[in-house]
Amino acid sequence: MGDRPQRERVYQNHHLDSTRWDQVRFRPGDVVVSTSYKAGTTWMQNILAHLVFWDAEIPGPVTEISPWIGMRVRPLEPQLAMLETQAHRRFLKSHLALDGLPYREDVKYIVVSRDARDVFMSLWNHYGNYTPIMQGLLNNTPGRVGSPLPWCPEDVSWLWRQWIQLGWFEWESDGWPFWSHLHHLKTWWEWRHLPNILLVHYNDLLADLEGEMRRVAAYLEIEPADDAWPRLVDACTFASMKQQAAKIMPGAELGFVGGTDTFFYKGTNRRWDGALSDEDLALYPEAVERTLSPEAGEWLEKGRLATGS
Repeated sequence: MGDRPQRERVYQNHHLDSTRWDQVRFRPGDVVVSTSYKAGTTWMQNILAHLVFWDAEIPGPVTEISPWIGMRVRPLEPQLAMLETQAHRRFLKSHLALDGLPYREDVKYIVVSRDARDVFMSLWNHYGNYTPIMQGLLNNTPGRVGSPLPWCPEDVSWLWRQWIQLGWFEWESDGWPFWSHLHHLKTWWEWRHLPNILLVHYNDLLADLEGEMRRVAAYLEIEPADDAWPRLVDACTFASMKQQAAKIMPGAELGFVGGTDTFFYKGTNRRWDGALSDEDLALYPEAVERTLSPEAGEWLEKGRLATGS
């Protein structure tokens, strides 16, 4: 391993096209938010929006001003043109592992992760509520590499066993039929010592939202006025995001049955307890051990506040 991360892999499937990042013209100070999925992506985008615009109105829906560059079914040129017009601190969304994403020392990276069992239960709700429009876009938009995304099965146990034991890409050992949650963390964890990579855990956002928001603000060298903090924190609670969901993510009803009520579902952990059997759950530590170090595995399960990592 060299002294800085390198792009080593191309991620292309029904959702992803990592080569789209080649066309992004980065600016010093840009922020990239990366999660595998269902680990707090939109939550962190909303936090960043309120920190960046703490003294001004957010100039549009969070998911539009902070585009998902690697989502292959969305036209790229309008996103790039929009980014070029932004005069504020830009923050972009990614679901890529570090081995598939451009790395720049003048860009800040915020990586949000979560216990894989909680990610799976959130994915089960997300995937199981794809509309025919969404499924058609993913599978029929020209340029798809690899097999189509299958419809979500009705058996949660069956999907869990595939997801935790099979990879979509040959270098992964979990994540089918999407991509790996564990490999995503592994690639970022190995470089967490770099000053422009910050790891944030979903559990810590739940346990101490203001503390984690202040930690993110300090990392980005953003200093909201003291009297702004109660308003900023309140705007970033799950309850507030669910209430403002239509403004954060307009048009969700096209992709998800139930629209934003489905996308912003519960925001809670341990929904796997009772939904998956003991035999199912026994596969979890085996999967973690295949990919992550013991230290990374403990952080993934518990978070920074519980482990001190």
